[in-house]
Order: sequence, then C-alpha cells, then structure tokens
Amino acid sequence: MNATDRLGDLLWSRGYTDPAWIRRFTSAGRELSPSRRVWRGPAPARALPGRPADLDALDIALGGTTFKLEDLFTTAQTDALLVMHRGAVVYETYRHGTEAHTPHFNASAAKSYVGLMAATLAHQGLLDRSAKASAYVPELAGTAFGDAAVEDLLHMGTQVSYAGRPFDKAIEAQRYYSVIAPQLRPFGYSGPTTIREHLLTARATGAPGAEFRYENGNVETLAEVLRRVTGLTTSALLSEMIWSKIGAEEDAYYILDGDGVEAACGGFSATARDVARLGEMLRRGGAVGDRQVVPEEVATTITSGVPDGYPRRVRFPAAPPDSPATLSYHDLWWIPNDPYGSYLASGIHGQRLFVSPGLDLVAVHFGSQVISPDVPVAPLVQAFLRVGSHLRAIS
Repeated sequence: MNATDRLGDLLWSRGYTDPAWIRRFTSAGRELSPSRRVWRGPAPARALPGRPADLDALDIALGGTTFKLEDLFTTAQTDALLVMHRGAVVYETYRHGTEAHTPHFNASAAKSYVGLMAATLAHQGLLDRSAKASAYVPELAGTAFGDAAVEDLLHMGTQVSYAGRPFDKAIEAQRYYSVIAPQLRPFGYSGPTTIREHLLTARATGAPGAEFRYENGNVETLAEVLRRVTGLTTSALLSEMIWSKIGAEEDAYYILDGDGVEAACGGFSATARDVARLGEMLRRGGAVGDRQVVPEEVATTITSGVPDGYPRRVRFPAAPPDSPATLSYHDLWWIPNDPYGSYLASGIHGQRLFVSPGLDLVAVHFGSQVISPDVPVAPLVQAFLRVGSHLRAIS
C-alpha cells in the first residue's frame, strides 16, 4: 500500500463515513494546524432581531416523500441551523455540542467568501479579471494556475494535474489535507508541505476557460493573487473588507500551512450567527443598515454575471439526479437557477450559506454529514426553498 492509498484509507474509512470523526474534524481546526484570527473589529455586535416561526411542524415534500425538519437534521447530522426571513431570525438550533458562539468549519463554503473579495477588488479597479495569475504571482508562470486568467480561477476553469499524476478529485482533495495538516500526512509522505509548493507542481492538461473542473488550487492561487494586490494576509483582508463591517459577534479564523499562509479554499471557521450576518448583508444588496459593505453591483449580479464562454449550467456532483434545476457557478458561488435568484456557498459534510433575495431568506447550515454511496444526500437546498416559500406565504 503506497502513501496515497494509506491517506485515502484514513480519510475515507474514518473521516468521510464516521459522523463523530467528521464532527471532531469540523470543530478542531486550531488543533490540526496553526491559525490566524479574522478580527471582528472594534464596533459592537449588530443585533439579530428574532421573530420565531414554528418550522418544526412544517411538512417538506420532495420527490414523493414528506418529512419534517427533524428528519433533515438526522440525515444531515446537523450541528447548527439558523434561518432568517426579512432580516429577523425565525429559527435557530444547535446540536452535538455546537453553541451559538462556537466557530464551526465552513469547508468549501469559504471559497465563496474569497470570490466575494475578488469581485469587489475587480469592481474597484484593483484587480484585472483578464490578467494571468502569473502577472501578480510571477513564480507561478508556467504552471496551470499561473497561466490561467483571474476569470478562469473564479470559475474553476482550469484543467490540471499535480506532479504528473492523472487528475482525480478525491485523491487531490486528500493530498491537499496532507499539505496543510501534518497530522494527516501518511507514513513516508514526501510531497509538498506548503500550499505554494503544492501549486508549483500543477501542470495544465487543457486550455484554461474551456471546461469546468472543481479544484482547490484555483482558490488558493486566487487568494495569493489577492495577497499580492493588497499586501494583506487573507485573514486581514477578510476582516478589513467584510468581517469588521457586518456587526460580527465573534472573531473567525483560518488555519495556516507551514509557511503561515491561510488555507483559503476551506480552512475557515466562524459561527452560524456571523455567517448569517454575511448572508443578510448580501441579501440586502451588499448593505448593513445605511453602510454599503460590498458594492451593490457585486452583490446583485452573483446570479447574473456568468461570463460568456463558460458553461452556464454545470451539475454539482452531489445534486440528486431528479433535481429540478441544474447548477451554475459564478465567482465561486453556486447558483441553483430557481425562480428566486438564490445562490449559495457550499462545503463538504453539509456546510451551507443560502441566500434567496426573492424569498427574503438567509439560511446557514453546519453539519457533519457522512459521504458514502450508501447514505442519501440531505436535500438541504430543496428544504431551504420549501421553508422560504412557507414563510413568504404566512407573512
């Protein structure tokens, strides 16, 4: 058994199919790696008004099956769910030791936060979407990511192999963990030990912009571009641009690699209440009160700004075959193409930030859902839409 096989065995047999192991992983980022805080800023926390709604009794009918929220919680191994409607918290629950003040792993939902910062800097004229990444990070010239345009990175538009290996999404995700967390490296591991070293091994296997391929390296490269543009760490940049302006209650944090660089594509943790504040800011066109945090044009074009030349409809691998709509992808956000202009940040094991302007809805879900062909995928997005439609009908 080689090193990659042993690593795969560890993560798949223990990590992806054992809720207790997943829960430990999603709540213990600071124990796996060094971390850096995302400062909430000096201002008082912005209150989240409450208007409780009885959602526990709501029937959610999908695919000929009717279930309750409690059934969804069981399937999704829910750690937290917070629902806001028209700016008020209508439902909030915490389980399995998670509390309102507990930072929870956001996994790949964090990709969308990087996309939001990049889109804002581009709107401000500080970032050129058409420029190659190597124009900002010269040492990446000749690599798959360095030779791709910023626009390609924002839309997962690279085709890549690492260190001469045929590309396999699951194996590359596992190897990424071994880069950022020494505790997850198998015996005899001799691969890259930092994110930058990992990116330097990437070679193109196809032209950028021609095909959608979900890959962490796009986001890590984009994060490095933003660091070069602004001179700030990813943590400081997120604090300055967003976290200190949404009225967050708690600091968030990123885990770091051996160089002290943030794992931007999925190493971010924050509370459900603060992620809901971020979502509510976006639902309101980028504003918090009378303060514009994100340019309105950025916030309101997440679902409509997919550039020409990119597939507008790409199916997320976890979407059920009978899903009523395919998914699009824009600036690292998933777009369900529903009638309500909804979009979401999505991460492994059930991490979601769902924003639906047409339903006046924001939903945050943190979970520890197993990944296995034998376990059905929790229909989180469909459930959010049902909840939002119900709330709109009764208000």
